[in-house]
Amino acid sequence: MFSDFVTQMLTTLADLGYFGVAIGLAIEIIPSEIVLAYAGYLISKGEINYFGAIAAGTFGILIAQLILYWIGAYGGRPFLLKYGKYLLIHERHIDVAEKWFNKYGAGVIFTGRFIPVIRQAISIPAGIAKMSYAKFIFYTLLATIPWSVLFIFLGERLASNWAQIDEAAAPYVKPVGAIAVIVIIAYIAFSMYRKKKRA
Repeated sequence: MFSDFVTQMLTTLADLGYFGVAIGLAIEIIPSEIVLAYAGYLISKGEINYFGAIAAGTFGILIAQLILYWIGAYGGRPFLLKYGKYLLIHERHIDVAEKWFNKYGAGVIFTGRFIPVIRQAISIPAGIAKMSYAKFIFYTLLATIPWSVLFIFLGERLASNWAQIDEAAAPYVKPVGAIAVIVIIAYIAFSMYRKKKRA
């Protein structure tokens, strides 16, 4: 069961409707899957509609990732090492995200969203590397939309039992994470083949 703080925060956000969903995801004090599942619960109560919730969820997550991108671009690693803990991002998150980004390139902005630890900080090295906004937003939206759809759908199905989202999502998230890793490997193999062919 969630803490009183989380419950109170979600109740407050619910009073703001779609704006509350977007804000809750943008500030990312509460994990995105919890906010999205709660949005699904609000749908089951008829307080908001499905497509509006997806739009608000997608927008909120995009803003959160752009903030991390800007922190990486303008604050860099020193800023994150000093203040990252306030964003619930620790040095190990930054280390792993940088390693993956440097090794796998821009494509990991999409696939990394489905992998624990990586998804928490993958936007940071993209900012540090000054990845183009267009490419960053494209890959982020490509991953964010299905992520939002999944957890909102499950939250709606669970209704008043939305707090059980971790158990309900596990059968979906683990296979998606495995597929994401396979996609990364395929992307690397294809890139190496293309470079070899050009040479």
